Amino acid sequence: MIATHEAVEFVRERGGTAFVWPLTLEGPTAGRGVFALEASTESPGADHGFVRFGGEGFDVLIDATEHGVPDELHLALTGWRRRRLRAYWNGHSYGRD
Repeated sequence: MIATHEAVEFVRERGGTAFVWPLTLEGPTAGRGVFALEASTESPGADHGFVRFGGEGFDVLIDATEHGVPDELHLALTGWRRRRLRAYWNGHSYGRD
């Protein structure tokens, strides 16, 4: 996992756990599944198959049900008015099956 200093502090200040799960993108994808990642310090609910990873002084729970886990998970903070945790699959804002 690769996380910016700001993302690490953001997660630590909000309980020390980051949740990451895929969002399937609809549309023409040449027959391949394309998905984006959602990230939050609040759980999206119990209907996710999370796998726990530790590091950087906090835990990351990734929903690996549909797409497994990435080779690298990147976490960053975006926004200046309303800070928001973002996750990237192998450095990209989307993943493909």
